[in-house]
Amino acid sequence: MLSAISKSFFHLLARSRGLEALASRVGMARPTSFGRRFIAGETLDEAIAAARAIQAGGMNVTLDQLGESVTTISGADAATRIYLQTVDAIVGAGVERNISLKLSQLGLNIDRATCTDNLRRILEASRPHDFFVRIDMEESSTVPATLEVFQSVWDQGSRHVGLVLQSALYRSEEDARRLSDAGVRIRLVKGAYKEPKSVAYQKKADVDAAFVRIMDQLLRTGTYPALATHDPAIIDAAKRMAAANRIGNDRYEFQMLYGIRRDLQAALVAEGFRLRLYVPFGTQWFPYFMRRLGERPANLAFVLRALIRDR
Repeated sequence: MLSAISKSFFHLLARSRGLEALASRVGMARPTSFGRRFIAGETLDEAIAAARAIQAGGMNVTLDQLGESVTTISGADAATRIYLQTVDAIVGAGVERNISLKLSQLGLNIDRATCTDNLRRILEASRPHDFFVRIDMEESSTVPATLEVFQSVWDQGSRHVGLVLQSALYRSEEDARRLSDAGVRIRLVKGAYKEPKSVAYQKKADVDAAFVRIMDQLLRTGTYPALATHDPAIIDAAKRMAAANRIGNDRYEFQMLYGIRRDLQAALVAEGFRLRLYVPFGTQWFPYFMRRLGERPANLAFVLRALIRDR
């Protein structure tokens, strides 16, 4: 119950225009500003600089231009053009060619055909340069449409595109089985959105248990699964599952968020595991930041502990 209240509270704050305006003025103003702990920067140049530093530390990256729930066709076109520019800039900079995006940025909530065309433009531009493009999963109400758009480009031969599944949603176990059978690369997350009990687990223990079940399935039958978690117990479970099934470290990877649990990131790399950091950037960082705080009641304290650890 407390988890639901916490998530509702932070999602409410995320919609506050006044609070967002205030945070935007101070959150990224200086190198030591609080937003920069979890956001690589507001510009692509800053994100690329962060990516270089991360790769120098032995980790991989995926860059994500923040922004979602575009409400106009022109806004979706503008977001698509930004991603096309991002592809060109990454190629020019020589950093890893891996990006993440949300379909609501590309017009999913306006016109599905337009969204599909915009995604296709990005995939066509990125394919010659050996990019991998990951489609993030958003609120449960958008899941069917997201899967349909993905299926459309997949059926047309795009194999450099993957999906995210959220263990919080009841449907994800079946989705994971179906997509794994097709060879789709999946990033497994717990889920940061406030969802009704009709479609999602409400207790953290149930979300965690579902994560472990899907993780076991993906490790055994998936195509290079990405296990996105900062939970040491779940990470240890993944290591045991992989060892028990003789699954080499080159057949899966861990993923974490930029700025979270740098101690754990360093430990995984030192042990020889593959680790990719999700590197968000852009001016629309406030909703993303607030969702991170609202994932569970202890999250604010978790963030504060992370700051103290890495001070």
